[in-house]
Amino acid sequence: MNSSINARHPSEGTHLSLTVGGMTCASCVGRVERALNKVPGVTGASINLASERAEIAFAGAPDVAAAIAAVHKAGYEVAEDRIELSVAGMTCASCVGRVERALGKVPGVTAASVNLASERARVQVLRGVPPAALIAAIERAGYEAKPVAAAGDLLDAEEARRGAELASLRRDLSLAAALTLPVFLLEMGAHLIPALHHLILATLGQQANWIVQGVLTTAVLFGPGLRFFQKGIPALLRGAPDMNSLVAVGTSAAWLFSLVATVAPGLLPAGTVHVYYEAAAVIVTLILLGRFLEARAKGRTSEAIKRLIGLQAKTARVRRDGQLQEVAIDTVRSGDEVEVRPGERVPVDGEVIAGESFVDESMITGEPVPVEKTPGAGVVGGTINQHGALTLRATRIGGDTVLAQIIRMVEQAQGAKLPIQALVDRVTLWFVPAVMLAALLTFAAWMVFGPQPALTFALVNAVAVLIVACPCAMGLATPTSIMVGTGRAAELGMLFRQGEALQLLKDAKVVALDKTGTLTRGKPELTDLILAEGFERGIVLAKVAAVEDKSEHPIARAIVAAAQAENLALGQLENFASVTGYGVRATVDGTRVEIGADRFMAQLGLDVTVFANEAQRLGDEAKTPLYAALDGRPAAMLAVADPLKDGTPAAIRALHALGLKVAMITGDNRRTAEAIARQLGIDEVVAEVLPDGKVATVQRLKAEYGRLAYVGDGINDAPALAAADVGLAIGSGTDIAIEAADVVLMSGDLRGVPTAIALSRATLGNIRQNLFWAFAYNTALIPLAAGLLYPVNGMLLSPILAAGAMALSSVFVLGNALRLKRFRPAARA
Repeated sequence: MNSSINARHPSEGTHLSLTVGGMTCASCVGRVERALNKVPGVTGASINLASERAEIAFAGAPDVAAAIAAVHKAGYEVAEDRIELSVAGMTCASCVGRVERALGKVPGVTAASVNLASERARVQVLRGVPPAALIAAIERAGYEAKPVAAAGDLLDAEEARRGAELASLRRDLSLAAALTLPVFLLEMGAHLIPALHHLILATLGQQANWIVQGVLTTAVLFGPGLRFFQKGIPALLRGAPDMNSLVAVGTSAAWLFSLVATVAPGLLPAGTVHVYYEAAAVIVTLILLGRFLEARAKGRTSEAIKRLIGLQAKTARVRRDGQLQEVAIDTVRSGDEVEVRPGERVPVDGEVIAGESFVDESMITGEPVPVEKTPGAGVVGGTINQHGALTLRATRIGGDTVLAQIIRMVEQAQGAKLPIQALVDRVTLWFVPAVMLAALLTFAAWMVFGPQPALTFALVNAVAVLIVACPCAMGLATPTSIMVGTGRAAELGMLFRQGEALQLLKDAKVVALDKTGTLTRGKPELTDLILAEGFERGIVLAKVAAVEDKSEHPIARAIVAAAQAENLALGQLENFASVTGYGVRATVDGTRVEIGADRFMAQLGLDVTVFANEAQRLGDEAKTPLYAALDGRPAAMLAVADPLKDGTPAAIRALHALGLKVAMITGDNRRTAEAIARQLGIDEVVAEVLPDGKVATVQRLKAEYGRLAYVGDGINDAPALAAADVGLAIGSGTDIAIEAADVVLMSGDLRGVPTAIALSRATLGNIRQNLFWAFAYNTALIPLAAGLLYPVNGMLLSPILAAGAMALSSVFVLGNALRLKRFRPAARA
């Protein structure tokens, strides 16, 4: 299926060209044409079956969404691509709304999401829309954009850009502070220290003092502060004011008033001649300080991605033409033999073909215990080889490696926009224009109703309103918490594939779990070997395993695997025979061995009542015991089952501690399922269900309890994972289950589920704290800056204090979000 678009800008024409996939004959063509001609505004549509192209003419601007919907309704498809752009120049939430609106107007764009904290725009487009069209739209809105490179290539460029921005801010802040300090001392110092006031009057004089302040303040505004005018004034002229506009208007108003008072005081009403140079200079300096601290903190929010990218090896030691060559990682080919020495980072995903070692996989799974690797085992690029040398065959390279996929998942989750953000976006889009209106009303109210000198009061309070109301904190409140929260999750081995899952997971009321591979290890193991008096474990297990080695039955393979794990020699087998319905017998190194159920022992005339108590226990655990006899004597009772994972009991306890209901949905038999549920304290069991039955059960539990999270690992879990409000896949499971899930637990440890829920709650709590601070700050300080309390207690908010409070609000929000980096999972008992 192919699809593309070629759409002109509305001002250049009203023509849309789509490539439609799925058409096979002339009747398909007619169906699509009829569907498109019914779209309001379409004046004509023609389809070319050979090129699969639909040419659509509109009376007005192309309605891309309606055209796509018509094609889909007719039963055909239009492919979409996702384009990611880096956007520079955004400073507040209103910038975000402006960029999103600009992108939304580009023909072929179906959705656009912009993240202030990561400075990224993620755009969903019809295939064929060139990135250049999106970049042009962003530039028309007054910002800069460029395509995002691959993660590895991006790191250096992103670091360089952020470093340059930080250096520029540091330089401008230092210069502004050096120029502002004399202004502050000449004006405020004279007010605070009478002796200094007299000294200034005696040496400089009033007029010279104001001229010196004016020169220095002009240097501040049009030197370090020029950035606010360069961005703020064009935005104001476009009718789309932003935070820079607020600063530019506020400081220039104070500066111009002071300039008139200095050089042409006769133009001002009597009693209003005063200068506010120090306010304009200090405001610029404080806002630059806030920007500098904000830039430093924003760099820290993406540290998780930087660390992940840093885990990628730069070179690999590859055997080619019989020689070892150290080559750049991007030149490694699938199938290459790669050698990894002790202590080195594994360069690519591969399969061990020679050597033995232990590999630290904590960067992938979050588990600190190294994993043994022998020939045939898989290894993941970015993990650290411990003591042995390994030779691998490369199986996944470049963007296909597990680490590259993890980086993509984390980036997507960090750039996501949660449902809670929609309200913030609607409010902040109109916030800056509303602030400018509030400043005008403040100015007018003080001019009409204020005491003398009314002009002075009107100017000071209007400037305070403009400066205090910056919406930076609002714009940063949600994305910074998402970035830090999802980054911390990745460090703990939990990948949020969908950012929305971060919000939905905190509201889960019930957690439904698959059994096999999720609660249990997913394959039969020898769980019990109870010996009769006078027998040794090693001897019995070796002889039983020698007999069972003739069978491919899962129970037999589990017994053999247990013997091999203990390095037992299996012995010489003779006279093997299967007794249908009862068991097997053979001779091993001269010893007669018989293995089977209790009825086989009874047939042989052997009394197994010595195992009665243990047999009862195994029955309660839904395990079926087997008995082994050596030379006609009962020697042991064995049980094979799919054992619980080590962390499963602690995980269930942790879920209950979070106040959640726990259900188990399994295709296994009811007796086994209920035994496991009793052992773990699971609240509800649904057994013997097929995959479609799992979906029906998920829907029933959602209706009964509320929001549901489903945890599974198999292909048969994929429908249920998709049907749940949030699907969590065990990372050791199948690719299909992982693709269907919203969250991937890379370690395969079920204790990641309560940790993910706890982190979701912590992140959303952090977002609520940030939003409360941002909105409460503006709600409280705008009226205060306007002078609402002046009639009550004579209190006014100085523009300088307003600038300091504004800078503090953004730094507070970022600092609060960074607290999530300290999130710790509950103790793993």
